[in-house]
Amino acid sequence: MTWIVELLLFVSLVSYSWIILRRWVAWAKLPETNMPANWQPTTKLSVIIPVRNEAVNILHLLLDLEKQTYPKTLFEVIVVDDHSEDETQAIVQQFSKASALRIKIIELNTYVKYSGKKAAVQKGVELAEGELLVFTDGDCRVQPEWLTLFAYSYQTYRPLFISGPVSFQNTHSLLERMQLVEFASLIGIGAASIGLGKPNMCNGANLAYTRQVFEEVKGFTGNETIASGDDEFLLHKIHKLYPGKIFFVKNKGAIVYTEACKSISSFLGQRIRWASKWRAYQEWHVKLLALVVFMVNLLLFVVLLMALFGKMPASVFIGAIIAKFAIDFLFLTRILSFLGRRRYIWYMLPLQLVYIPYVVTTAVLGLTGRYRWKGRTIQNR
Repeated sequence: MTWIVELLLFVSLVSYSWIILRRWVAWAKLPETNMPANWQPTTKLSVIIPVRNEAVNILHLLLDLEKQTYPKTLFEVIVVDDHSEDETQAIVQQFSKASALRIKIIELNTYVKYSGKKAAVQKGVELAEGELLVFTDGDCRVQPEWLTLFAYSYQTYRPLFISGPVSFQNTHSLLERMQLVEFASLIGIGAASIGLGKPNMCNGANLAYTRQVFEEVKGFTGNETIASGDDEFLLHKIHKLYPGKIFFVKNKGAIVYTEACKSISSFLGQRIRWASKWRAYQEWHVKLLALVVFMVNLLLFVVLLMALFGKMPASVFIGAIIAKFAIDFLFLTRILSFLGRRRYIWYMLPLQLVYIPYVVTTAVLGLTGRYRWKGRTIQNR
């Protein structure tokens, strides 16, 4: 029994190392998105922001959009309110009266059977006038060149789906800083996988796609019963129909900032929500990546328990965790440097202690498809 576990651990570590090292190289080869000084924007954009109970945050985002370097005549802002129970809608309405931005406020509760983020995105797309649809969340902050970089990427490379980097701000506690490091790995893996031509992950807080391709792939048809995954399911569908038409904006000015979860319960709830969509993935390479990550952490957990109960030498676990740490350190140093957060790399040490049981727990609980989000209890079917 012991030698079988050791063999499985070795195979999973080799597989994991190969996956991460390939993406370490792919990230380095991913070209920087740099605009020439004489570039002229022509693309009409629609910025779509699905919101629910974002009264505390939405004003900051709207002010950021007012500061965009992209011509205001070339973009509109569509705020889709998903049954907010606070003052979100009133704040947006008040802001729009004095703003130079063209702001549309869509009340989802005026549409029968429209509820949830996918419904908000769907309605925003239906009412958008722009050629390129750019998405972020109500609790995010964007930089002045954000829209310009997306428009430049679209006009220059003609992708149909554009993914951008996301990071955390105001990370003061140990929990928040560990989240920043872990989240950086997800952003890096997603970007590098796009570079390899095998896109698997993106983040709905910073992406764009054309209205035409959304309609061609029939939007969210096929995964309507999965509450999350409005970003990644669409990414997979577009890649399947148009391989090579996915692009990542590798520029620090394109980074969108959001807040890390403030408590362990909210963090676990968020990650269970993310994990709940894994079983619905169709692309084999996406499933394989998720399986390898799960297996290496599951086996490390099993080996740790065996070592604690004297069923296996502790040196096996120590050697394996050092090997995984080295690979993760190599990859994350590169990603955190891009995000301007390299000094956070040493938060990998406490992160490694909790990462193994955390991945196993969220993966298992995610299979139930049940979680709470934005004050709602969600049950994926």
